[in-house]
Amino acid sequence: MKDTTSRDLHESQARLAKDLKTIVRDAEELLSHAVKEAGQGYSEARSRLEDSLNSAKAELASAEQAVIDGVYEAGRAADRYVHRHPWESIGVGAAVGLLVGLLIGRR
Repeated sequence: MKDTTSRDLHESQARLAKDLKTIVRDAEELLSHAVKEAGQGYSEARSRLEDSLNSAKAELASAEQAVIDGVYEAGRAADRYVHRHPWESIGVGAAVGLLVGLLIGRR
């Protein structure tokens, strides 16, 4: 499950990066046509930019969902571990609390 979520997140990030590059390229072309003339090239560039923006929004939503799913899965795994090993969890929590307290007390 973890490998699948990690792979999905990586693929979403790659697609998002590609879409953002496309948006930048289309925005540059749109500005170029806007400066030169407001003719057919402008309309086509604007249409491509809108398509790229919509695609990037969809990829961003997908990446966000992959992150949310990963966080929920990590929370569920931690919950299962604490239920299976309550005393070990208490010990780890106490040790972390002591360490944080020592670090804060040094300041």
